[in-house]
Amino acid sequence: MTATERGEQVLRAAVSAFAESGYVATRTDEIARRAGVSQPYVIRLFGTKQQLFVAAVHRVCDRIEEIFRSARAEAAPDATPEEALLALGRGYNIFLTERELLQVFLHGFAASADPAIGNEVRDRFGLVYRLIGDLTGASRLEVRRFLSTGMLLTVMSAMQVAGPDAVPASWATEIMADLQANGD
Repeated sequence: MTATERGEQVLRAAVSAFAESGYVATRTDEIARRAGVSQPYVIRLFGTKQQLFVAAVHRVCDRIEEIFRSARAEAAPDATPEEALLALGRGYNIFLTERELLQVFLHGFAASADPAIGNEVRDRFGLVYRLIGDLTGASRLEVRRFLSTGMLLTVMSAMQVAGPDAVPASWATEIMADLQANGD
């Protein structure tokens, strides 16, 4: 493998490990083990665990943005803001199946007290916020509502009460039914 291919392999392993254990509890030797490389090689590629975590957050945000762009492209070019938001909302079905995306993003929020991580997470969240508005033409209120619903789904996914392997919970079933009935 080339160094670029190994870097990709390490980054995929990092996303998986950070999604599972978070920033603080994840060790670079665990990421190395998952990637099939040495721990010093991980450090040589990414510098520090902090830099690797930031790279993982960027990878996750890139994928979130990609999903939203693809979802918007599937809607009619002249879709109303409401129709465009519904198209983006369908992207959440992908997020619920690719749970690592949401989990790493949540861990990024939790690690945001670290200035180097927090600055990156805040910047990327802001880019996602702006992207939703740009793709849909929705008002700030509509974008905020969309993000609020998305964060609810993110938290429910983290609790494993939403998504393909959801643990049954009557309250979660009620919320999911309400979201579907209201087109959220």
